[in-house]
Amino acid sequence: MPSPLIQKPETATPAALNPVVSFLRFVILGGGLGVLSGLAVPLLAMTLPWAVSNALVTAASTLLCTELHARFTFGTGRRAGWREHWQSAGSATAAYLATTGAVYVLHLAKPASGVLSEQIVYLSASALAGLGRFALLRLCVFATRREQRRGLRLSFCS
Repeated sequence: MPSPLIQKPETATPAALNPVVSFLRFVILGGGLGVLSGLAVPLLAMTLPWAVSNALVTAASTLLCTELHARFTFGTGRRAGWREHWQSAGSATAAYLATTGAVYVLHLAKPASGVLSEQIVYLSASALAGLGRFALLRLCVFATRREQRRGLRLSFCS
């Protein structure tokens, strides 16, 4: 008789299949790392151009977040593979463009904006981009086989 403690990765964390639980985990893990990233970008921007600082921090945080989301947010029960990392990088690129574009527009509108204004704009753009990333990661990148069979995975994700 198989042990009830041994579970398939697909059912390792059934609560993660619930969109509300996944979203809360996404906000806590991704949002927490986003706030830390928001602090790291201006520190790095003291020595590098802002867009370069944002790119470096985005790349590092995306790698870490993809692993966290695979294991905890979406409950795959395993590490993220190359496919998940590349797809997550694509959504992170869109988020990078949104945050960089928002701060660029801020600098055009108010050239002497301070760090506080930059942080408000950066974190606001990051939060909006995060909503889109959650949907893509949940419906495309980390959709389980069960969700794929039920047709919950978007057709353009394949």
